[in-house]
Amino acid sequence: MAHLAGITRDEAEGGTADSKAGAFTIGDLAREFDVTLRTLRFYEDKGLLSPRREGLNRLYSRRDRSRLKLILMGKKVGFSLAEIKEMLDLYDLKDGQALQMRVALKKFQEQIGVLERQRQDIEQALEELHRTVDVVSGMLRQKEAGAA
Repeated sequence: MAHLAGITRDEAEGGTADSKAGAFTIGDLAREFDVTLRTLRFYEDKGLLSPRREGLNRLYSRRDRSRLKLILMGKKVGFSLAEIKEMLDLYDLKDGQALQMRVALKKFQEQIGVLERQRQDIEQALEELHRTVDVVSGMLRQKEAGAA
């Protein structure tokens, strides 16, 4: 999942940052990824992100930043947070990535099927709407011509 989202393994395994130079505030990530602070706290509550605390401040590591990028990519293509968490948790097992890759590949293939079915449904709905627009437009032209 990490490689497919444009994140290298090194970036995804950045670990917790030991200095402020490698850390991001909640505001930094919110601005960078155009999400709300509430969204980031929600992902933390769900166990998707694990910022460290310095007093009242949350400091996110490069690893958290990479995970957020993966979360948002997963959501964009239609995965649920539970599915995203499962894939991220598998990635954390560090089993040489074989298990994570098999699970992710299966989920990606399933999601492609879901999206293709949705696309077919959308295309069919658009065709029906275009036909309806043509019929209603013709009826409207007849009404307007008869009224003139």
